Amino acid sequence: MNKVILMGRLTRNPDVRYSQGEKATCVARYTLAVNRRFRREGDQDADFINCVAFGRQGEFAEKYLKQGTKIVISGRIQTGSYTNRDGIKVYTTDVVVEEQDFAESKAAAANYSGGYQQNSYQSAPAPAPEPQPTMTSRPAPSEAVSDGFMTIPEGIEEELPFI
Repeated sequence: MNKVILMGRLTRNPDVRYSQGEKATCVARYTLAVNRRFRREGDQDADFINCVAFGRQGEFAEKYLKQGTKIVISGRIQTGSYTNRDGIKVYTTDVVVEEQDFAESKAAAANYSGGYQQNSYQSAPAPAPEPQPTMTSRPAPSEAVSDGFMTIPEGIEEELPFI
C-alpha cells in the first residue's frame, strides 16, 4: 500500500500551471515543511517534502493555500527521473496529493509568525513543557495550545496497554 499522511506548513506559495490541450488540468506544486518529532544534535528541525496536486486539488491550492499555511495532506509517493540540461540523470520523489485540509483556524494562522524557506527553516517558539498527567486525569482547559488543540504529553505511549 502506498499511502502518506503529512502535516506541515507551506514554504512558499504554490507554483500553479495548467496543462495544454482541450481539457487543461491544473497542476499545483508546493513544498511542506514537516517538523521532525525527534532529532539528533546538528540535524534539521524539519523535512521539506515536495507535493503535487492535480485537477480540483490543484485549483484548491491555487485559491486557498499560501506560504505559512498549515495543512494536512494525504496521498501517495511517486518517484521519477529526468535528464537535466547538463546530461545528468536526476531522481525525484513527490507526494501526489489526494486530499488536503487546513490544520489550524484562521485566528491561529493569523498569529503565526514563523517563516519557512527551503534552506533556512525557522520554527515558532516551543510552548512551555506540560505537566505529565496520569491516565485517570483530564487536562484542564488552560493546557490547550492557542490553536485549540491540546499538546500530547511525552511518554503517554508507555502508559497505554494497546500500543
